[in-house]
Amino acid sequence: MLPPLKPIAMKERVSMLFIERGQIDVLDGAFVVVDKTGVRTQIPVGSIACLMLEPGTRVSHRAAALAARVGTLLVWVGEAGVRLYASGQPGGARSDRLLYQAKLALDEKARLRVVRKMYELRFGEKPPERRSVEQLRGIEGVRVRKIYQALAKRHGVEWKRRDYNPEAWGSGDIPNRCVSSATACLYGITEAAVLAAGYAPAVGFIHTGKPLSFVYDIADIFKFDSVVPLAFQVAAKEPREPERSVRLACRDLFRQEKLLGKIIPTIEEILAAGGLDAPKPPEDAVQPAFPSPDSMGDAGHHS
Repeated sequence: MLPPLKPIAMKERVSMLFIERGQIDVLDGAFVVVDKTGVRTQIPVGSIACLMLEPGTRVSHRAAALAARVGTLLVWVGEAGVRLYASGQPGGARSDRLLYQAKLALDEKARLRVVRKMYELRFGEKPPERRSVEQLRGIEGVRVRKIYQALAKRHGVEWKRRDYNPEAWGSGDIPNRCVSSATACLYGITEAAVLAAGYAPAVGFIHTGKPLSFVYDIADIFKFDSVVPLAFQVAAKEPREPERSVRLACRDLFRQEKLLGKIIPTIEEILAAGGLDAPKPPEDAVQPAFPSPDSMGDAGHHS
């Protein structure tokens, strides 16, 4: 019998990998992509947070099952990785975490405290007192537009407004295409972290009514300190393939900033600001899908 899987912690993984025009399968025990000529490219799936599957990609049942077992999120995306069609569920959902998240979202006072914490982390200052969630959302929108304008001016990029049409991707200008590609990369790894932590992507606090509302909430905290400035930096160079340039830059940025290691602790900090006690898991609750067994060594050693 094979030894039990020991999935790599989310914070230690490579952030993402884009795959297009290939058959993903498990052959000879390896997770591989087979192109139209039959050439195999092996992928260390257990060390990747999410695989972004672009048009022209097919996935076998065995490959999807293996990705789920090792906690790698599969995300089916459209052209340039911007439009999300579907995603997997890498076994991280916890009933106690989901109930805690829902309890915070349904309690008006607790939700407001969570939103205020998000605002504080995002802008580096406490929001104005005695403001509703809707009012804070409006204040946020004004500040975001000013940030876009400031970044465009800093990098010498012509910027009109945040605008793109996912139905006609090529019709957008280069700055908007760069920003869209960069945020899509961030949303992918954020969704992987949200699911790994056991929470629901759809139960948001600022964003509501969308399948990825909570993903947008969390990603927005990091967006303007990471991928958006990078997108303007790439746009200023007017590359021939802006989407590819942005992806490569995001990959390097995520690795340098160790962003995956920051997302889950930030989620816990934000939800704790709601001021409600997290419910204890029932005695018969299923344990975390990817437990972290005690190590025989200290933090600098692997046992």
